[in-house]
Amino acid sequence: MSKRRPSVGGNWKMNGRIASVSDLAGAVADAAPVDVDVAVFPAFLHLPPVAAALAGSHVKLGAQDVYPEEDGAYTGEVSTGMLKDLGVGVVLVGHSERRHVIGEPDELLNRKAHAVLEAGLELMFCVGETESQRRSGRTDAVNGAQLDHGLEDLDEKALDRVTIAYEPVWAIGTGLTASADDAQNAHAHIRGVLGNLFSPPVADRVRILYGGSVKPGNAAELFAGADVDGGLIGGASLEADAFNAIVGHAMGS
Repeated sequence: MSKRRPSVGGNWKMNGRIASVSDLAGAVADAAPVDVDVAVFPAFLHLPPVAAALAGSHVKLGAQDVYPEEDGAYTGEVSTGMLKDLGVGVVLVGHSERRHVIGEPDELLNRKAHAVLEAGLELMFCVGETESQRRSGRTDAVNGAQLDHGLEDLDEKALDRVTIAYEPVWAIGTGLTASADDAQNAHAHIRGVLGNLFSPPVADRVRILYGGSVKPGNAAELFAGADVDGGLIGGASLEADAFNAIVGHAMGS
């Protein structure tokens, strides 16, 4: 069982409409326990109504992405300053869909990580291997390289505002899930990499979340690992009852 404060994030991706996300955010806020850090990540356009629905609660408002420049001729992009204007406190960087669908390279993800932390925001940095990489036995190597490149030149002090999300790409939206042992082994390796990049005491403080077809029925087992500090939830986060049940299981992680 982890000694770090548990954390659960709900990544809503490109889903919902104003009415539905407002209702969902309200239901999450009403049920969120005080001893778990809970965050929700709506689409950019839904940040204002979700912020209103979360007002007065301790649920954090998150953004799914950011651009590393503060202002300029970057059509369609959103800066850290714009996110802060809306009350965003935490930002996802490196989600598998940004890496493998949008095609974002490590260098850009590293710039985004720096921008988020320099703006005083919290960073949730995502890593994970594809199915072919897993089959070829490269899980640890891929996760290590993504951490090495993505967190390059970060100030060690800033790691107190960093959470890592391990999301095996083959388990996202597929119904497939890593076993509890697979998740724990990957998380332990990630913590070891962080220890080499920074220091073991710093690595021991960083929370590492599992993401990949987490549901109320498997959350408790997945969260039981010593290096598993909660979850980054996709599809199940779109249903308040399911998401709140997963948050409840994190209290035992």
